[in-house]
Amino acid sequence: MPKNHDLLIAASTIWVVVTAVLVMFMQAGFAFLEAGLTRMKNAGHIAGKNVLIFGICSIVYYLVGFGLAFGDGNAIIGTAGFVPSVTDLISVGQKPFDWFSEIPGAAGYLFEVVFAGVSLAIVWGAMAERAKLWVYFVFGVWFTLTYSIVSHWIWSPHGWLFKHGMQDFAGSTVVHYQGALAALAGALLLGPRIGKFGKDGRANPIPGHNMPYAVLGTLILWFGWFGFNPGSTLAVVTGDKLGYFAYVALTTNLAAAAGAVGGILSAWLILRKPDISMMLNGVLAALVAITAASGFVAPWAAVVIGLVSGLIAVVGVLWVERIGIDDPIGAVAVHGMSGVWGTLATGLFAVPALASNLATGTGGLVYTGSFHQVGVQALGLVAVGVFTFSASFGCLWTMKRLWGIRVEEHVETAGLDVSEHGMWGYPEFYIPVPGGYGTEAHGHLGLAHAHRTLPAPALTATPALEGAD
Repeated sequence: MPKNHDLLIAASTIWVVVTAVLVMFMQAGFAFLEAGLTRMKNAGHIAGKNVLIFGICSIVYYLVGFGLAFGDGNAIIGTAGFVPSVTDLISVGQKPFDWFSEIPGAAGYLFEVVFAGVSLAIVWGAMAERAKLWVYFVFGVWFTLTYSIVSHWIWSPHGWLFKHGMQDFAGSTVVHYQGALAALAGALLLGPRIGKFGKDGRANPIPGHNMPYAVLGTLILWFGWFGFNPGSTLAVVTGDKLGYFAYVALTTNLAAAAGAVGGILSAWLILRKPDISMMLNGVLAALVAITAASGFVAPWAAVVIGLVSGLIAVVGVLWVERIGIDDPIGAVAVHGMSGVWGTLATGLFAVPALASNLATGTGGLVYTGSFHQVGVQALGLVAVGVFTFSASFGCLWTMKRLWGIRVEEHVETAGLDVSEHGMWGYPEFYIPVPGGYGTEAHGHLGLAHAHRTLPAPALTATPALEGAD
């Protein structure tokens, strides 16, 4: 008969693997969200890169990243566990991955690699519709390594920020803030999309082509976050609490709900319209913020964090655009500014008993009257901000100077679908397709929907319908 501890290991392993799959499914959410908020001439490219970057990340993280992040080492990096062996991956609580004391190393890898994939997915939101395809390969490798080093600082028991007691339960700083820092570096170096800003510097709207896609993507991400945050318990027993992941799920959901309300109300007040995209950004910003705090705060604090995040999403997106940065998805505001807010809010609202149960840091300012935990959180933000932004900007700047990272003007105008991949995400809107949109099969739609005569498809093909881009 299995021992009780063996049963706990089995249950924890099932739990962690299932939640890892939920987090991996968030790539589908990013694909829908980003494709929906960009133009149809880039839809296939935008969606497809989520598959590409997760493939690159998975291999690099197995070879090097997992060891850098969670292998035995010093306060800065892990120095063991590279290309982990079969023994390393099937052992529980053994070196070099002894931090995973309730699950085998393979479960630890699977759960952590999907987090790295999410952080990398965030990067491309601000670089959408104008970056060369090869940049995904090179920077994907570089960022995965950068991400892994910061993971070690905050999540490994050897890491210097971990030893200082930094509270980042599931990655407002590690995952979202880092992704936003790299996204900001990319947006600055790429410059805005053609036509985004007029000669007077004022921003021109470039609306996404499919709002229902964006809504579906947001709902998938919300769903996936129930793996992201609750799964970060890494076991069915947390401290002395059995099933603590259920409480983490509750705070996660409350924050997201408050973010939806805060986002749409803020948009209504500021923009005079209840903008749907801002509501979606409010949900995501709230989920980003509660990611650090979900295991540490009370339900009322989760609601406060979510409401404030909704406001940050609206004001942040508008401010980023006002200073001349073109961020098509709102990554800098939603993942960066809200990631900062969530990290600091944890230092404000952490319940002492929950911090003690998680053996991480101390109670927040609201409960203890001490700024200590807020100070630790701020220290982490500054350190990560300087390191990740510098590493990302330096890599992309070097690539830009040597080879160029932005597509040519005619490529951007035609769209990345046809220019980079030789096909369209929506071919029937660009070329005649037998039995497709604009043919006799759809003659009841009228001549206005018929295709114009087009030359044979080429890399510089132009859209068949005006306004389709």
